[in-house]
Amino acid sequence: MEKLLELYKRWSGAEPVATEKLAGAGSNRAYYRFTAADGTTVIGCIGTSRDENHAFVYLAQHFEKRQLPVPRVLAVSDDELRYLQQDLGRVSLFDAIRGGREAGGRYTLKEQELLKQTIRELPNIQLRGARGLDFTHCYPQPAFDRDSVLFDLNYFKYCFLKATELDFHELKLEADFRLLAKDLTEAGDEQCFLYRDFQARNVMVSSLTSQTPQASLTPYFIDFQGGRRGPYYYDLASFLWQASARYPHKLRRELVYEYYNALKQYTEVPSPHKFVERLSLFVLFRQLQVLGAYGFRGYFERKQHFIDSIPPAMQNLRELMHDRTFPYPYLMDILRRLTELPQYQQVEVTATRADGYKTTDNNPYKPHPKDGPATFSKYDAQGPLVVRVFSFSYGKGIPEDESGNGGGYVFDCRSTHNPGRYEPYKKLTGLDEPVIRFLEDDGEILTFLDSVYKLADAHVRRYIQRGFTSLMFCFGCTGGQHRSVYSAQHLAEHIHRKFGIEVRVCHREQGITQVLKKD
Repeated sequence: MEKLLELYKRWSGAEPVATEKLAGAGSNRAYYRFTAADGTTVIGCIGTSRDENHAFVYLAQHFEKRQLPVPRVLAVSDDELRYLQQDLGRVSLFDAIRGGREAGGRYTLKEQELLKQTIRELPNIQLRGARGLDFTHCYPQPAFDRDSVLFDLNYFKYCFLKATELDFHELKLEADFRLLAKDLTEAGDEQCFLYRDFQARNVMVSSLTSQTPQASLTPYFIDFQGGRRGPYYYDLASFLWQASARYPHKLRRELVYEYYNALKQYTEVPSPHKFVERLSLFVLFRQLQVLGAYGFRGYFERKQHFIDSIPPAMQNLRELMHDRTFPYPYLMDILRRLTELPQYQQVEVTATRADGYKTTDNNPYKPHPKDGPATFSKYDAQGPLVVRVFSFSYGKGIPEDESGNGGGYVFDCRSTHNPGRYEPYKKLTGLDEPVIRFLEDDGEILTFLDSVYKLADAHVRRYIQRGFTSLMFCFGCTGGQHRSVYSAQHLAEHIHRKFGIEVRVCHREQGITQVLKKD
């Protein structure tokens, strides 16, 4: 740290008035924000690998010459273990789209536009960034090749597949691994700059806080030190099939379309059909690659975040295998058996009304014309914790607690902006996309729920520790139709996603009940 401060003093001519250590990421690199007397800030980095730092500095300087949206390198120590770079602010794309991610993939129009702007910019750094680039500076290797593919596939085998104790024939699996590696590396794809770690955390959108019109926002790319020469499909697969993002099918298709059209501005591209077929191979490879990482970080290092990421990654794999066929029969059989293991079974979400009506359309919680009052049967107190979440109208009273525990939390949503005051939303509920967008764009409901989540998380965690079996949350608003329904649904999904326990939702005034089953 002292040597980094010395580098800052040599560059700026004075000591910083404030130093802030930034939250760590997945590497051993340490980052600091230095603030000068005039309020300007820069980012300082301390790395443990000279070669890795050298790769970043070389790539950043090369990309800056190509006028690409990356941070400027301001100063580098003689041993290249420390450097200073331009501060692009505190808001990453990951932060900017948090609401849609935590809402289970319900991204607002503003969030969708940010994603589209980012994906349209990706071919710029991949293709223009590769022009004149000396790939021998890349770390830890200059190119995406068969050996690196096989390394990642075996990482999946040893760190994830073996940990499940699923029986498999190692030589047959290895044969399909080699076929997949050959197909990924010998198709004559356009060789460009492969970012490798292209994800929302590595995109900065700090200009969100400026007065710049949204249409002119430019994403800035960071942490590209692991890049190398390789096919452009890899980064697209990494970004759009990231397990935690939960992009809905329609949005993912739109983003592929945006990328494809942007790519055509830089190079000749295959037909849309061939492009999608080729992309699917890299999606398959990326799913195995991330499961290997989740297995190592979760099963071996016992990091809960990575264990929590396995079910959505498994769901991505399940959907891919349903939509596409691949010429690796033994590998596909193993993956089918893997997705059918009890611990990875897809969580079935059902909506059941008082009349027994169920639906499987894209919005399964729309009120049915014959809906009557929604009720749950009395909760059986024998067994693990079950959380019940209600939405209601204050005019019709707070829901009764049928567990016999006398009730739980009751939250008043009436302080937040009410979409029910406007004609286009009067016949809709907090489960409908126009109302969701209204509430999320307004933002008051998100601030309200941030506090609710913190309180609920602590309470649920403690109830599980103490072996309690019933917990109740209620959200009330004027009509029990918009704000309370949105809040109840989102808290229920949040608790289920985070703790994997059974959550029962009742939107009383709509006559809708729903069960999120225990993982």
